[in-house]
Amino acid sequence: MDMDIEEQPSPNSLKRFGLKTSIQTNFGDDYVFQIISKDDWSSMAVSLSTNTVKLYSPEMGQYYGECKGHHATINQILFSDASNAHVLNSCSSDGTIRAWDTRTFQQVSSINAGPSQEVFSFSFGGPGGNLIAAGCKSQILFWDWRNKKQIACLEESHVDDVTQVHFVHEEQGKLISASVDGLICTFDITGDINDDDHLESVINVGTSIAKVGIFGDYQRLWCLTHIETLGIWDWKNGRNEVNFSDARSLASESWNLDQVDYFVDCHYSKEAEKLWLIGGTNAGTLGYFPVNHKGVATIGGAEAILEGGHTSIVRSVLPMSRFHGAPAPSSGSSGIFGWTGGEDGRLCCWLADDSPQINRSWISSTLIMKPEKSSKKNRHHPY
Repeated sequence: MDMDIEEQPSPNSLKRFGLKTSIQTNFGDDYVFQIISKDDWSSMAVSLSTNTVKLYSPEMGQYYGECKGHHATINQILFSDASNAHVLNSCSSDGTIRAWDTRTFQQVSSINAGPSQEVFSFSFGGPGGNLIAAGCKSQILFWDWRNKKQIACLEESHVDDVTQVHFVHEEQGKLISASVDGLICTFDITGDINDDDHLESVINVGTSIAKVGIFGDYQRLWCLTHIETLGIWDWKNGRNEVNFSDARSLASESWNLDQVDYFVDCHYSKEAEKLWLIGGTNAGTLGYFPVNHKGVATIGGAEAILEGGHTSIVRSVLPMSRFHGAPAPSSGSSGIFGWTGGEDGRLCCWLADDSPQINRSWISSTLIMKPEKSSKKNRHHPY
């Protein structure tokens, strides 16, 4: 597929990626919500706005099958750990968390959060590793996944939809939640779980929270909001380290393409000790913008650009390589940068620019002057 690839004045600071292949996931106006992979890269799961999850090979793009059963929007998907590697989990606005056997594509279990309830996020963990926490309508519910029995409900900490719940990787007795009410709460969930005794701290971001992620030494947390701002917090002491209220403007000024209209996600590389903010245009171009949160806070120039694959807003990015000099995962996926999916219903696979498999047309070194900004486009709200 022909495509234009940008080159900026400093070629060493920009990695170029070309489109290897794209997959149309449907034949209508439905689109991709989220892309995840198994730890061994043997398959990847893709949630769609048709309330289904499709599975593909991340190396070849081969279609394996689909998991069908939800009757409302799928809000999150997650593979189980290595002990149940063939199990895929999903939560939905139909109020359920379901488990699927990816060998047969059949549902193997289901948890119901209750009538008129919605499940926006979920996480596995806890001190014994046996808990499921779910972010619902102003509540956080807990089950023991071994017997599917509900063991707790936190209902006094948030007053609106709980968009994120995360057990802390290095401290499984800690749970972090985030909500449309603008609050990030930290809970100690050892022992009997309740609002009075287990709420440890509250951070007031001040606006509706879309995504949070723990990174670095597991003490810092990045926070993306629904108004496209980015904050970096020390969640253990509730201190705000950086607040980029003008993140879109800073990112837009750091490349020669259209304005950055929205942010998809943040990605952190342990090897490079580096955080990237992934921004996109309404036309489907993506950029990886490095975030410096130490010393002088900055959002730097794009270090990777993915252009020419999508025609609309991108919703999810699945990285398959660590593009700052580190080797790709040991999955036979040499050269693959990752997969993206969006509102055009397409899955796009990206290769490093020097890969012999890429079919690129040309590389431009003339895009140095910034073009005049076009009129501001409205973004499709993701939630």
